[in-house]
Amino acid sequence: MTITAADIRREVKEKNVTFLRLMFSDIAGTLKNVEIPATDEQLDKVLSNKAMFDGSSIEGFVRINESDMYLHPDLDTWTVFPWGGENGAVAGLICDIYTAEGEPFAGDPRGNLKRALRHMEKVGFKSFNLGPEPEFFLFKLDEKGEPTLEVNDRGGYFDLAPTDLADNTRREIVNVLTEMGFEVEASHHEVAIGQHEIDFKYADVLKACDNIQIFKLVVKTIARKHGLYATFMAKPKFGINGSGMHCNMSLFDYEGNNVFFDTEDPKGMQLSESAYYFLGGLMKHAYNYTAIMNPTVNSYKRLVPGYEAPVYIAWAGRNRSPLIRVPASRGMGTRLELRSVDPTANPYLALAVLLEAGLDGIENKIEAPAPVESNIYIMTQEERKEAGIRDLPSTLHNAVKALQEDEVVKAALGNHIFTNFVEAKKIEWSSYAAFVSQWEIDNYLDLY
Repeated sequence: MTITAADIRREVKEKNVTFLRLMFSDIAGTLKNVEIPATDEQLDKVLSNKAMFDGSSIEGFVRINESDMYLHPDLDTWTVFPWGGENGAVAGLICDIYTAEGEPFAGDPRGNLKRALRHMEKVGFKSFNLGPEPEFFLFKLDEKGEPTLEVNDRGGYFDLAPTDLADNTRREIVNVLTEMGFEVEASHHEVAIGQHEIDFKYADVLKACDNIQIFKLVVKTIARKHGLYATFMAKPKFGINGSGMHCNMSLFDYEGNNVFFDTEDPKGMQLSESAYYFLGGLMKHAYNYTAIMNPTVNSYKRLVPGYEAPVYIAWAGRNRSPLIRVPASRGMGTRLELRSVDPTANPYLALAVLLEAGLDGIENKIEAPAPVESNIYIMTQEERKEAGIRDLPSTLHNAVKALQEDEVVKAALGNHIFTNFVEAKKIEWSSYAAFVSQWEIDNYLDLY
């Protein structure tokens, strides 16, 4: 459905919208916004792409002498938030960022994904679909309203109340998402105590990434309403599973066909040649794009054996231990599922990189290695080596070093984003490496 400026003006009046959030994402994937009153004058400015903000105040954007930037709203992202106050409703638009010269800003993650999509179209494909599965934790707040690490339930996978005490919170999140136009497919307690998952229907990749950002905003907002704190941190608690964001990907041609599906597949998996080549590209660049899929120091506390997260670069059909899985659905539902991504990843950057890695596989006919259907977690190091299975990077430091060695991944980010991302992650690692943790005190203070 295409939303017009007239539609927006009408809804502002009908739904008593008094404030408008112009939203965009920084390089780290944090959703930012400029909030303006929804007066006729301000609305005219927004809808004519004349709303401005100071780009020098956003980390990784521009220098202070280049600070004037313009927000170009994507009208199809118009949404009226189902919460408001006595002073009226609040609505939002997701925006692309342009320079003062009227050019797309090279540091805009959403604009960068659009650039990757233009490459996809030149290669001969119409759309790239994403079905994300973001997980999150709900923690209690203390008496000052600050988050703790105390979970509010002892539930496990698919548990019900009274074991799962967050079902009402999840239910309201689902209701709000539905009211905002999301097609929610499932809502359930996840494996770890305090951990939850709400799955919404796949969409073209740009809309799906927009949905991820809005989803996080909704989850955090509704959790606060229920006296809880929602976090998408990859591994907030030691000794239990961390949170992932599995990415289910499929590619479509201009006739609306899923190009990953082929009933005549001689290998018997009903995958097309394009699917195998796309998979080959994902596998080839996997080690080097891990810094984008898992962009925090904490991300690598999740990527360890024993907690269901993938640790090894391999692929399979039914087997859930490798990095990439081919779910059983075929026909229009044929897809590749990357299981390493965690919800701290900037979705626009992650999917631009995954798309370009897959297209590299298609354009250069990169062969996928043989699938590994046995449980990799119980293999010995020698068995993994013999099967050609490589470990994922074990730290952010190693992942960033690998990122700098991959020209396809660097090109997928563009020079501006690549340079600023690497600089930020080097600072993050240096800060972490210099910090003396409680673990070190507990293990070394009395020993030496």
